[in-house]
Amino acid sequence: MNPDDIKRLVARAEHLMSRFEAILPLAPPMPDWSALAHRWRSHQGRGWLEPLHVLQPIHLSDLKDIDDQKKRVGVNTRQFVCGQRANNVLLTGARGTGKSSIVRAMLTEYSAEGLRVIEVDKADLVDLPHIVDLVHARSERFIIYCDDLSFEDGEPGYKALKTVLDGSFAAVPENVLIYATSNRRHLMPEYFSENLQTTHGDEGELHPGEAVEEKVSLSDRFGLWVSFYSFNQEAYLQIVRHWLSVFGVDLKDWDDLIRREALQWSMMRASRSGRVAWQFARDYSGKTQ
Repeated sequence: MNPDDIKRLVARAEHLMSRFEAILPLAPPMPDWSALAHRWRSHQGRGWLEPLHVLQPIHLSDLKDIDDQKKRVGVNTRQFVCGQRANNVLLTGARGTGKSSIVRAMLTEYSAEGLRVIEVDKADLVDLPHIVDLVHARSERFIIYCDDLSFEDGEPGYKALKTVLDGSFAAVPENVLIYATSNRRHLMPEYFSENLQTTHGDEGELHPGEAVEEKVSLSDRFGLWVSFYSFNQEAYLQIVRHWLSVFGVDLKDWDDLIRREALQWSMMRASRSGRVAWQFARDYSGKTQ
């Protein structure tokens, strides 16, 4: 082979290599451990921790009429931050009642003591083992947070979550807990037909069908269940007054007109939740200041 043929062969090989490199996924960036919270991102088969430096601050004092829930989650989180035994937490109940806000408030409360939060979308739960590997050697305490969690039959993240919670021979690191919120107590749809699989013993003992047992088995892996409920009218108005004060509205102006507007706002949204109260207060303060 003459020198010109060799040069052409090398040039062709370099061209092919450059095209091949162009379609390869980039190496994931190194985590920015200075961030108090991260969001897990995935693209083309690779995942990385995206730092969240601008957070929406919320304090436990901002959460009204859920004192029992704040106490139970707070005690568990405090134990975790202090290096004591603590449980994974499942927060269930009506929308807008403070489930996700209470997790953000835990970060506000305990970030100075080493608490960090990693938000993981349901579609990325298959990456949970990799996320755990990334943080297991860190000194911080990590809550892996899954918001509005529910599964349909056959979704891959369901099995991954069960394994990380309590289904693997490998122990989950002591610096990792999972907090999840859901509108479903058992995280999966339940059908009337599944109850037909229930059998009865000779003495009337009930034996739930396998489909029902499978659905319950995931929620059972959360050691702490915390339920949230819709607010009554007075609790809703109390939350409205709190957020109006936070947004700088002089509560001396509180009168029947503001009260009526707040109630009309909740009727339009068909909900008396803390989220709706916060949204009304933002709208009212924005119009009047």
